[in-house]
Amino acid sequence: MQFFGFRVLLKRLKAIRFMMADKAVPWYKKALVVAGIVYLFLPIDIIPPVIFPFGFLDDIVLWALILWYLSSELDKYWIGEKPKDYSRKFRGKNVVDDVEYDVDEEDKDA
Repeated sequence: MQFFGFRVLLKRLKAIRFMMADKAVPWYKKALVVAGIVYLFLPIDIIPPVIFPFGFLDDIVLWALILWYLSSELDKYWIGEKPKDYSRKFRGKNVVDDVEYDVDEEDKDA
């Protein structure tokens, strides 16, 4: 999958919201996104924003690395490969899988 396409970057940025809402995603991947957001709004940067064209370069490089690291996970949310995981919803409940059954209709007049 290509990485540097503008549409791909936008779709991956939009997919972050859905990835953060999914309970099946490991906590460290969510923490990486939160750390990137915190760094984006911190007043302390590696390159100060006063140096205009280069001031935002560290933020852009940081988010490019985050998107590159999470690319396989984010692609699941905008390509449509991510199946819905019900394992946490039914945790601790008695669920019977792989059972075949027939419904017999009884006479309604009786």
